[in-house]
Amino acid sequence: MYIVIEGQDATGKDTQAAMLANYFRKKGKKVVHYAESGTGSKDPFVTKVADLAYGSPQDTKHRARALLFLVNRYHQWRKLAEPALEKGDVVIITRYWFSTLIYEGYGGGVNRPLIERLHQEVMPAPYFHPTKIIIFTLSDADRETRLLAQGKRKSEVFKSMNSDFQKKLNQSYLEVAKDFNVPTMDTAGTPEEVHQRLLKLFKL
Repeated sequence: MYIVIEGQDATGKDTQAAMLANYFRKKGKKVVHYAESGTGSKDPFVTKVADLAYGSPQDTKHRARALLFLVNRYHQWRKLAEPALEKGDVVIITRYWFSTLIYEGYGGGVNRPLIERLHQEVMPAPYFHPTKIIIFTLSDADRETRLLAQGKRKSEVFKSMNSDFQKKLNQSYLEVAKDFNVPTMDTAGTPEEVHQRLLKLFKL
């Protein structure tokens, strides 16, 4: 089973991915889960690329960032996801190529057909066919509260943008969900409440 959890910053993707991984492990399944962005990775290569993508000056061209994220996306898919899926394990990924489409395309002005074409050329076909996929949503007020609690890191380009820009990204996610026929789920509430809603939506 291959699961994708997508959504804007502070919607709880990593928390829910970890809870979902534990859910499957309790059922005796082997699970691989990781963030496509490379954050939290123990792979030196992935970490270095993530540092370049997130820690680069804010005037770095968004095309360059799109390519950096694609490098980590491809590397982790081939190294982690493919072998796990071949063995019949569960793979849970937070973020997806939609993140680059949203943040670098809608947000950074990179040509969106170019982003899609690059991913179609580089990523293996199975990548585009998750068993289950969801886009997390959250109200502007709740998201802002969570971002403040996390501490907006100025080195992360979009987390340091103002609330109007965050709203623009949120609207872009809704457009992408509609365009690609992907279900959305509001993640307001406690982690356990959200987890239960996710299990119900995924029919697990």
